[in-house]
Amino acid sequence: MDAALIQSIIQGLLMGGLYAAVGLGMSMIFGIVRITNLAHGDFLILACYISLIFMGVINNPIVTLVFVVPIMFFIGFSMQRSLLNRVIGRGDEPPLLITFGLSIIVQNLLLYFFTADAQRLHSNLLLESISLGERVRIPVLWLISCIVGVAIILVLGLYMKNTYMGRAIRATSDDTEAAQLVGVNIKSAYGIAMGIAMMTAAVSGVFIGMVFTFYPSTGPSYLIIAFAVVVIGGIGSIYGTLAAGLIFGLAQVVGGYIVGPQYQQLIGYVILLIMLVLRPQGLFQR
Repeated sequence: MDAALIQSIIQGLLMGGLYAAVGLGMSMIFGIVRITNLAHGDFLILACYISLIFMGVINNPIVTLVFVVPIMFFIGFSMQRSLLNRVIGRGDEPPLLITFGLSIIVQNLLLYFFTADAQRLHSNLLLESISLGERVRIPVLWLISCIVGVAIILVLGLYMKNTYMGRAIRATSDDTEAAQLVGVNIKSAYGIAMGIAMMTAAVSGVFIGMVFTFYPSTGPSYLIIAFAVVVIGGIGSIYGTLAAGLIFGLAQVVGGYIVGPQYQQLIGYVILLIMLVLRPQGLFQR
């Protein structure tokens, strides 16, 4: 097999692991809270900028996760309890309008405080790679980001299955009235679910910021990636999100190798359209 094709497959799988982490929070909110969070990508970029603030003291973006993750959980929990819980059950439009407004607010706040200049979370890992031969190399940062993305999905799957709060969140997703009858606080369950979704956005956002440059207006592009992962994997399926991320990443990179790198994103969205036609419920609908 051609070494360049092997390199593309490896790159696609590594990118897919990161894409899965990007889409995980969106999948949770779709499947549990039943709302479309149009600000998901912007909160992901917000995590990048919060990490950038702590970089002035710590100088290691991975270590900043110790602070970024709880901050993002608090933001998500507070947003759900103070805003979104007030419109749950009033139709699809109010949550859409609220999250759309939050998207605009986050983008403009970031633009005001950080300007429109490109930023990156600098790390020495970006320059390191593992050699598998003369022409095949594995970027260390991509490998770590993929491992972290897969680990998040596995840990979250175990949390949702084996803990009281995880089972309460799943019960709320399955039947709200029955969950209330057995003593589950629905609003708290929704708040914790949103907080967990923001935690996953924090982790994926920091690794996105280490790999790519970002701007205050970058969020919508990652929102589209999250939508693609959710649609391919199936709404509410945690492990389906992992499979969808790998498929989407492979489609982009390997397709770009075959057709041309300028068509990477186009090929990924063609795969998305094919999935919408052939299996609109996703590969692993829950």
